[in-house]
Amino acid sequence: MFQTIRNAWKVDDLRKKILFSLFILLLYRIGAQIPVPFLTPDLATQMNQATAGSIFEYLNILSGGAFAQATLFALGVSPYITASIVIQLLAVAIPALERLSKEGEEGKKKMNQITRVVTVGLALLTAIGYYFMLDNGAGQGASYIVTSGLPKAFVAVVIIACYCAGSSLVMWLAEKINENGIGNGISLILFINIISRGPAIVGQLISLCTGKVTGLPLWGGIAIAAGSVILGVAMLIFIVFINDSERRIPIQYAKKVVGRKMYGGQNSTLPIKLNNTGVMPLIFASSIVSLPATIGMFFPNKNKFWKGFFDLFATDGWLYAVLTLVLIVAFAYFYILVSFNPVEVSNNLKRNGGSIPGIRPGKPTSDYITKVLNRITLLGAIFLAIVAVIPMFINIIVSLISGIPNLMSALSFGGSSIIIVVGVIIETAKEIEGQMTMRHYKGFLE
Repeated sequence: MFQTIRNAWKVDDLRKKILFSLFILLLYRIGAQIPVPFLTPDLATQMNQATAGSIFEYLNILSGGAFAQATLFALGVSPYITASIVIQLLAVAIPALERLSKEGEEGKKKMNQITRVVTVGLALLTAIGYYFMLDNGAGQGASYIVTSGLPKAFVAVVIIACYCAGSSLVMWLAEKINENGIGNGISLILFINIISRGPAIVGQLISLCTGKVTGLPLWGGIAIAAGSVILGVAMLIFIVFINDSERRIPIQYAKKVVGRKMYGGQNSTLPIKLNNTGVMPLIFASSIVSLPATIGMFFPNKNKFWKGFFDLFATDGWLYAVLTLVLIVAFAYFYILVSFNPVEVSNNLKRNGGSIPGIRPGKPTSDYITKVLNRITLLGAIFLAIVAVIPMFINIIVSLISGIPNLMSALSFGGSSIIIVVGVIIETAKEIEGQMTMRHYKGFLE
């Protein structure tokens, strides 16, 4: 990977794209530190305590700490991701949107425009809920908002407008990376946000090793910290192995005579990656699972029933872990459904004189590819879901044994974070390699 980046840096065009992506990410991190007016100065400390162990802690990780600090980019990329999920689901269910998605570049532009509009609408709704959460002190009772003698309605409009504008600006920054930079904008923003939380996780491990965690013996803290590091390294190796694994379907091309020359007769393979969906199913699943907590923002004064209902989706509960596992598998199949067309692959093979040994061209070939794809997708999704969910179960078990709720709350999202980080690094490196190959290709024209 480092060799790839070093080689890309020598290419002037690629160097400009890499610098542009880094510049956009720097702008994002600056925006994540810009405070919003009318909020208490010590809000970050209070919010970190109030959201510890809840779904909001995960949202805080995805926003790079901006959620707990209630800064301009507090909503992060969540509205954009949710809007993308909604539009892709509707494109499958609504024929008009399905036709629009198949109209090439022009249809893609229109779909992107619809996604932007939906993102702004979701950002507005989320900003309103976030305002009520701040006004309620994240469920602690004391408001984090200081009106300074101004009408409360005016203060509310200013705060909501700031968060809505911040979310729209994040969407714009991500699209600029897609257009003029290297890699996927949303994935890179998530990547930079996750690694920015690294020092906080290291600090938590140091606290465990130095006996600063009240109610836990020193040897217990050291054991938990060492186990967390070992688990993290093991998951990293396992995820890299899964990302590099693939199923290769043999392809044989028939011989054909063109003029006086004979072409074809070669053997090739159709590679299908075990993790063919990348990190998108995990991102989609996380956004959906966080919806109940987001909706809960709109109801700061919940009665006993609704409080119990929203508590069911807490990150230290079994339901959250199970839902995450199921949704990762479901979205893996959905993402394959919209991104991979076995019928089109079969037609291309038939058009070029290729076939799978022992399988007739046409529908039998597409059926065979679909069967292999379903098995591979299930296997890859289960592996990734297990990696994402195991740390959640460990946090639950450690909390039960130690008697300290959410003792390793940061570990709960460790699997998801590592999957996203590894996936983004691999995808970005492959895109750089692809662009380098395209620029250095020596064909028959040279």
